[in-house]
Amino acid sequence: MTAKARPPSAALPRGAALIAVSRGGIELARSLKGALDGARIHALAGRLPADAGGIDEVFTETAAHLRRLFEAGRPIVAICAAGIVVRALGPLACDKRAEPPVVAVAEDGSAAVPLLGGHQGANALARAIAGLTGGVAAVTTAGEVRLGLALDDPPPGWRLANPEAAKQVAAALISGEPVRLVLEAGDGGWLSGSGLAFDEAAGLAIRVSDRSGPPAERELLLHPPVLALGLGCERGTPPQQVIGLARETLAANGLSDKAVACIASVDLKEDEPAVHALSQALGVPARFFAAARLEEETPRLANPSAAVFRATGCHGVAEGAALAAAGIPSELVVPKVKSDRATVAIARAREPIDFGSMGRPRGVLHVLGIGPGGRGWLTPEAAAALHRSSDVVGYGLYLDLIADLTAAKTRHASAIGEEEARVRKALALAAEGREVALVSSGDAGIYGLAALVFELVDREDRPDWNRLEIAVAPGVSAVQAAAARVGAPLGHDFCAVSLSDLLTPSDEIADKLEAAAKADFVVALYNPASPGRRRQLAAARDIFLEHRAPDTPVVLARNLGREGESVEVIRLAELSPDKADMLTLVLVGNSRTRRVTRGRRLWVYTPRGYSSKGAEAKPRKAGAGR
Repeated sequence: MTAKARPPSAALPRGAALIAVSRGGIELARSLKGALDGARIHALAGRLPADAGGIDEVFTETAAHLRRLFEAGRPIVAICAAGIVVRALGPLACDKRAEPPVVAVAEDGSAAVPLLGGHQGANALARAIAGLTGGVAAVTTAGEVRLGLALDDPPPGWRLANPEAAKQVAAALISGEPVRLVLEAGDGGWLSGSGLAFDEAAGLAIRVSDRSGPPAERELLLHPPVLALGLGCERGTPPQQVIGLARETLAANGLSDKAVACIASVDLKEDEPAVHALSQALGVPARFFAAARLEEETPRLANPSAAVFRATGCHGVAEGAALAAAGIPSELVVPKVKSDRATVAIARAREPIDFGSMGRPRGVLHVLGIGPGGRGWLTPEAAAALHRSSDVVGYGLYLDLIADLTAAKTRHASAIGEEEARVRKALALAAEGREVALVSSGDAGIYGLAALVFELVDREDRPDWNRLEIAVAPGVSAVQAAAARVGAPLGHDFCAVSLSDLLTPSDEIADKLEAAAKADFVVALYNPASPGRRRQLAAARDIFLEHRAPDTPVVLARNLGREGESVEVIRLAELSPDKADMLTLVLVGNSRTRRVTRGRRLWVYTPRGYSSKGAEAKPRKAGAGR
């Protein structure tokens, strides 16, 4: 069965992985791909048709591939039996609010079953697919089936004071029993506009309020995100002081912390730990405004301050930020309250606050390595950073290697040799308040882009860059991958030297090679040769031959983890520029490095000395050594 037309919904999850394990599944995946934003086809090896057009990735183990995508937070549309998906992902399902949407689709398109992440988009995705194929969406969530909404999973920002009461109220609505709706704050449009019949005289109630206090008996209490908490503080204010001040202020004014939509402040505080500590303590985002924007709120301030204006460029940080975040119409319900080093104020909006459309978050730059190329070498930390990021920046080839994980992201690709421009682009995007992934191959800190990030931040000392959150996620380096492929050549002391003279003079490279050869290090040679640079590898070989035997093992590892991977072991005397290129990692053994052949397999290892240690540890016989 093929898809009919693009679904009308604009709220569907983007970047779904369409998993096909049969040729019929591939046909359906092809028709769905163009109708679902950012979708990519993943097909099982061995089931590929003669025409493999449109297939974006091939996998060999279905269960392992499903688990990898699920752990990376990727929406999954599995065109196969639901049981396959259940058995693969069942052990990983533990948090319905954090799980990505997973839908199983019959090969003929007759049924689309949301298995996980129903409230994260799986129900909507199943309905859209059923609409495309003419099939049935087997949505089983009772609230959505009967009511068209889920009381236990309200819109973003809304929080339940007593989630255990949601089932009772939903059951009453489903059975036609009367329920009262009480709106004390926010418009509650998703409830009042749902078409449900509410009865003002009913004993069972749904109450929407920003007030503190426990829910009443037979009441579901919902807190809408209508409060904006503005914060100003001195540099280095202890986080616990700020958290205490905020909680005390909310409690003193009878306001619930569950109705707080966001923490708001001036952009000068983007890197202030206390602001983010309060954001984390209340479980809400932090948003920041330029001083000029806060100055626009001066007519609405209760306590404008000339001293604050001289320090920040606006007449009120806490009050101004609260009002800016709450928008218009809104009111300042708690004028600024001071401690010795911090100030808070609270504004109330008439409608739920959409924190995604006001202010901006602190920019985040993830600097990460994706490994040499094989997906199995992408670390969970790097995969999680990619999942969280809105933008990915990198060399085009490296971005192609992770295209299935970044289909829903904004991609910024550049050519080889444009490293500084690439890093500047990533920093500039993060400075706009985005969460950005800057991608290197291998490990970003080993001949990757991490050092250049910190060099530019150090060199230019720009306030917008200085306020960023920069996190480096380690990756599997090419030297680790090459060593693992061939055995354990790095079992003893080793070092790495790049033979590229673009950034390091040739004489300096030669000095390093000489020192490494004399010290008997196993040496990893990065960037060994290019079409225009041939002499460095030959020169390196000659330096090593002055200190090591001609038959010293040398490992040539090329295209690791990618199509066309090759690993070869040669003698040091045979090492020549024609045996390596920029995709090759060269490992030169030391005086202890050995080859060992068992069966048809050749291994290379460098012993650390355990055999001699064992000999020394053996007890001597009587009279030995005399």
